[in-house]
Amino acid sequence: MATVETFELKIEGMSCGGCAASVDKALRTVRGVADVKVDLAGKRAEVRGEGVSRASLVAVVTDAGYDAS
Repeated sequence: MATVETFELKIEGMSCGGCAASVDKALRTVRGVADVKVDLAGKRAEVRGEGVSRASLVAVVTDAGYDAS
């Protein structure tokens, strides 16, 4: 059984609520993600999930057109 982990990602390129919604939607497509909280003002996203890798989260955000680290 995998452990639930929390990841905090720095997101660059978000400028509005629509951007934050796009990042949220992209992160939720990753298998194992249980919860996503995107902070537009703080340019961050907190993701909780089981069996999730940071690399997969960064990849979907990048594919959505934003920079993540």
